[in-house]
Amino acid sequence: MITIVGLGVENGDLTLKGKNAILDGVKAGRKIVVRTGNTRSYESVLGLGVEHKTLDFVYEKSRSFKTLNKNLAREVLKSGDDTIYLVDGSASEDNSVKELIRSTRGKIEIIGGVSKVSALAEKVNFKGCSYTAVSAYEIFERAKKGLTLPLLIYDVDDRALAGDVKLLLGDLFGDEAELKFVKNGKAKKIKTYELDRQKSYDYSTAIGLDETDVLEKERFTLDDLKELVVRLRAPNGCPWDRVQTPESIKMDVIEEAYELVDAIDCDDDEKILEETGDILLQAVFHAVMKEERACFNLTDVLTGICKKIITRHTHVFGKDKATNEADALSVWDKNKMQEKSQTTFADSVNDVPKCFPAALRAQKIGKRASKAGLDFSSVETAVESLKKEIEEFKTAYATGDKVGAEKELGDVLFSAVNVGRKAGFDAEKTLKESAERFAKRFTLAEEKALKDGRKVTQLTQEEWDSYYVQAKAQLTGESNV
Repeated sequence: MITIVGLGVENGDLTLKGKNAILDGVKAGRKIVVRTGNTRSYESVLGLGVEHKTLDFVYEKSRSFKTLNKNLAREVLKSGDDTIYLVDGSASEDNSVKELIRSTRGKIEIIGGVSKVSALAEKVNFKGCSYTAVSAYEIFERAKKGLTLPLLIYDVDDRALAGDVKLLLGDLFGDEAELKFVKNGKAKKIKTYELDRQKSYDYSTAIGLDETDVLEKERFTLDDLKELVVRLRAPNGCPWDRVQTPESIKMDVIEEAYELVDAIDCDDDEKILEETGDILLQAVFHAVMKEERACFNLTDVLTGICKKIITRHTHVFGKDKATNEADALSVWDKNKMQEKSQTTFADSVNDVPKCFPAALRAQKIGKRASKAGLDFSSVETAVESLKKEIEEFKTAYATGDKVGAEKELGDVLFSAVNVGRKAGFDAEKTLKESAERFAKRFTLAEEKALKDGRKVTQLTQEEWDSYYVQAKAQLTGESNV
């Protein structure tokens, strides 16, 4: 059985049990393998005067932290089952030991030692008791799942690695965020941007970031946004924010959504950034209000959308197959109907929100009905239907049937939407762009009339048409006109 002994952090940290295990092992002819000789705790091994070998050469041939620990574990296993493996810090914290446990299915003996992480945390001196500790070699993978403060990062053993960590922390917490830089048991305060500007780095180098009040931060998280909203809603918060309800601000969501669309249309990244944040604020605000009523909270919201992404994309996360966009949409629609317990296509049609803009709702209703087979066979047949609806409108209007004419006009508009849908166009988008083109043409036509000294309210229909045609011709070829 392999025995693993934690050497602790400093010379003298080796426990009596660990010391006896090493000495008794040597007497029994067992091999002594040391993870690295580049630690202060290694002096304890030298003090015992026992024959041993270090695995420092493994560090040089390993391409990554993950392969390093696998390679270390492999070298220990090569030494045989009678090996005593010595690691700095506490044996249970060592990642190469975790690899050994997996490889041997736990058939090893562990003798603990002074925790390297705990010793570093004492030097950093966090305000609270709890913290997250992670090796600098692992932090980039861990960051994908989120990092929380207080944060202790150890194994910052060279300048290049310190530079990579600096960039990551700067993005997460800001370049001016204050760090505690620890080396050889001594700590000092530095800024994040200074992390790779220190004199030297070695196995003992670590950094600590303590918790910071949200008002002092440079970079923020979703949790920070929620905290700010909660503060605004508190009794001593903002008088306006405190009295809002889901009903009172529901239209703000639509406003912000349209402002984001406008920013996208303008291809303005700065505005897109701002308006995306406004949309996010609306979502968090509603989640906080519902949490106050014990309906649900922000975690429930995030859980719901993550589950939806997974269950709707079974062609990515499950057994369904999709080789193109149409297949993917088909899988999505199938899963959506199952999740919403929609047993008929009518359920799907009636599920289209009534608050949608009319053209958008008409298009979605037509699209969902088409999935059941109710659709035009071609664009041409859709156009013929539109012509028929126009004639019916003209007939109703000519007879003075205002109620009937209004209904027929609705049919004309619905048919026009179906023509666009069948042709592969977005009715809401095309109508919006058409309105924008008209506004530009009208503006230019009026400018031309005023330039000619004419009062636009006194223009005949033919004169207005002439100016409009001129404006249209001038604007032809411009983008989005």
